[in-house]
Amino acid sequence: MIIKKELIQSIINSHKGLKKNLIAILLDIQAAYNYLPPESLRLVASRLGIPLVDAIGVATFFRAFSLTPRGKHTCLVCLGTACHVRGGPRILDEFERRLGVAAGETTKDLRFTLETIACLGCCAIGPVVVIDKEYHGHATVRKVGTILNKYQKPRRRGARTQKSRSSRSATP
Repeated sequence: MIIKKELIQSIINSHKGLKKNLIAILLDIQAAYNYLPPESLRLVASRLGIPLVDAIGVATFFRAFSLTPRGKHTCLVCLGTACHVRGGPRILDEFERRLGVAAGETTKDLRFTLETIACLGCCAIGPVVVIDKEYHGHATVRKVGTILNKYQKPRRRGARTQKSRSSRSATP
């Protein structure tokens, strides 16, 4: 991926170029690129006057950061105790099957990143799946397809189905 040095510099500038703002700078870069491209880490380290190993150390320490491209949608499957006993592992298996990736991976089209989490703290509605901060409680294997369909590519504007065309022509 080609990074825009001007964008990285403007992010650094927005945080006054201060070393103490490293995490905030990295969060903004992650928001812009959906991961931390290696060149961005080199640029940040250089501009902040810190060793590259320090920037990489922060980027690898916090789970919020990713050094590999992530999907447009992040899908979390809870495997905490309550969700586990209610079928969480089977739900995860179904997501893996439908997306064609294992937990911790991103689909080739960069549409989804599939992850597990130990507990989301909402056991009463478990098993729970969270996609882009939207909670899907009482999840089941049968609901996985419906959940994923909400996040598929939207239909082109103005595209009509054959049914809608024929029903329109049948009306007086």
